[in-house]
Amino acid sequence: MPDPLEFPPLPELRRRTSMKWRTFDDDVLPLWVAEADVPTAPGVLAAVTRMLAEGDTGYPAGDGYARALAAFARDRWGWDGLDPDRALVVPDVMQGVVEALRAVVPPGDAVAVTPPVYPPFFEFLRHAGWEPVSAPLTAAGRLDPDTLEHAFGLPRVRAFLLCSPQNPTGAVHTADELAAVAALARRSGVTVVADEIHAPLVDPGTTFTPWLSVPGAENGISLLSASKGWNLAGLKAAVAVAGPEAPIERLPAAMLEVGASHVAVHAHVAALESDRPWLDAFVAALVRNRELLAGLLAEHLPQVRYRPAPATFLAWLDCRGLGLDDPAAMFRERGRVALNAGEPFGTGGAGHLRLNLATHPDILTEAVHRMAAAVR
Repeated sequence: MPDPLEFPPLPELRRRTSMKWRTFDDDVLPLWVAEADVPTAPGVLAAVTRMLAEGDTGYPAGDGYARALAAFARDRWGWDGLDPDRALVVPDVMQGVVEALRAVVPPGDAVAVTPPVYPPFFEFLRHAGWEPVSAPLTAAGRLDPDTLEHAFGLPRVRAFLLCSPQNPTGAVHTADELAAVAALARRSGVTVVADEIHAPLVDPGTTFTPWLSVPGAENGISLLSASKGWNLAGLKAAVAVAGPEAPIERLPAAMLEVGASHVAVHAHVAALESDRPWLDAFVAALVRNRELLAGLLAEHLPQVRYRPAPATFLAWLDCRGLGLDDPAAMFRERGRVALNAGEPFGTGGAGHLRLNLATHPDILTEAVHRMAAAVR
């Protein structure tokens, strides 16, 4: 299977019309939003082409997505507990998160999060009328039981929005860490909703533990999708999976299922069933790019600290050694490289940047060279 990150070349990428390639000027290398610079996986391409050719563009039907995810979870993670009868197709992960939380958190109450974490967590929670309560990761980037216990004990905290694997750090929470969280949540009467969108992008040799496989997590809800693993952000769909004790009947099934894209659902099913070799090649390429990035930074920007992690295609860069007020603005304006500023990720984000390394190695190399030149 060819390396997905060796293609397409930069001139072809610049013809793309998505957010990543249209937000900044053409001389800026965009290594920010979580889109991957890869071709469409062959099974996905065939499925979508067939549906368009046949005019099969109506509303979604059936449980094919949930069954494809159940088979993938069994084969990849050794988890056979994904019950399609307790799963709903949803428009995307964040809309599924909000509806899952609405089932358990009254308006005006609070939801714990573990920053630095995906910025829409804060935005969606506030928009839905909940207060995000921060329980920051440790300095080593791990879940902190003491901090979580304190957050779970606050009077209005009813739920915990878990990011697993963690965006932006790429940390993969261990089974023991998750079991400790489950025990704390049970004691505190807190329900856990897990965003597991990056789960397919875990390195070989690192174990991903699905939240609903953890003892004590039976009342939780997980959101899963092929979106990040196969670069399908423009084909929105996801699945909400309820544990055996979760109130799935409170989720607005009709609204959520009709809101998903029929074409997207079939694209995601094709990815999960037909394009596993493509995913393997993508994950292997990401391992190589992490190693490349670590070497480039050590050589050209030693003031920037980077700890490669075994999941996602995101790199969390500690730029505090540069002594800059706004490193993202400096690299964009003087280096012509667009990265995500760390502050929107919450506590622990100041002085950091998120870099998307799902791109051609030559582009990644050029980006670091530009960043180094900007600092000089």
